[in-house]
Amino acid sequence: MSAVLPPAADGSAASQAGVDLAPAAGGAPRGGFWHDVFRRLRRNPTAWIGAVIVLLFVLVSLLAPLLAPYAETALPGARQITPTSIPGPGEIDGFPLGLDRFGGDVLSKLIWGAQSSLLIGVVSTAYGLIGGMLLGLIAGTFGGWVDNLVMRLVDILLAVPSLLLAVSIAAILGQNQNSVMIAIGVAQVPIFARLLRASMLQQRSADYVLSAQTLGLGRGRITMSHVLPNAVGPVIVQGTLSLATAVIDAAALSFLGLGGGRPETAEWGRMLTYAQAELAIAPWLAFLPGICIAVTALGFTLLGEALREAMDPRTRGR
Repeated sequence: MSAVLPPAADGSAASQAGVDLAPAAGGAPRGGFWHDVFRRLRRNPTAWIGAVIVLLFVLVSLLAPLLAPYAETALPGARQITPTSIPGPGEIDGFPLGLDRFGGDVLSKLIWGAQSSLLIGVVSTAYGLIGGMLLGLIAGTFGGWVDNLVMRLVDILLAVPSLLLAVSIAAILGQNQNSVMIAIGVAQVPIFARLLRASMLQQRSADYVLSAQTLGLGRGRITMSHVLPNAVGPVIVQGTLSLATAVIDAAALSFLGLGGGRPETAEWGRMLTYAQAELAIAPWLAFLPGICIAVTALGFTLLGEALREAMDPRTRGR
């Protein structure tokens, strides 16, 4: 009569049965939402392309004083400019991308323009994010007539096209860089407000909220400790995508002359403004800043889309 032997102490029987009894590193199972998000981002080539573009853009912006051959408003080639001729890329030693109409080095202008675009994009998106999250938090927390009042205000802002709203605000506040950042930020507020409110309303019906209410926790504590941290993910994704929009809108407002500053000030949108009169003799003055704007916006868009896909619960299991 045969007897059934107990499994070996070293787990060999379990290994033969195809069961892994070894604990994860650190004695606890590995995983979690953000761990899975970053794991999926590392495997996504779109995320890598977007991250590389954004990283290069940030590095050029931060290192502009070291990378730019000339100062932001310097005009080292003013004597080389004639009414009918502007030296182009490679035509004069020391100016690899040529000169602009005022005699400024185009390469230096592009590098300093990256710094200006990064500042406007980050600050304006921060304005919109803070304002939108505040309105969305109020609406999602209190509900009722407070929610209706906040959402009607948001609907009024949404009734006006974002660029037209930004142009109107910038024109009222004055022609300067601060006005552009405030205008773009206000135009982005409705997007963040509606997104956070919708995400909070979805989280409020979750089981963990009902359990917290059963335990007697107050509405404020439940919102700040449980609902908001779980609802902020889509807002982070939208913030990344809004950086691309902010860079484009900043260039558009500067192109319309609302960015202020002197004509020789380095800013991609302003470079496009003064390049339109020189398209016949110096088309590169429009192509180069236009390419910089497009590539930078593309980098933020690719990174934002990859982050959105990584955080989407419908695709996380793939």
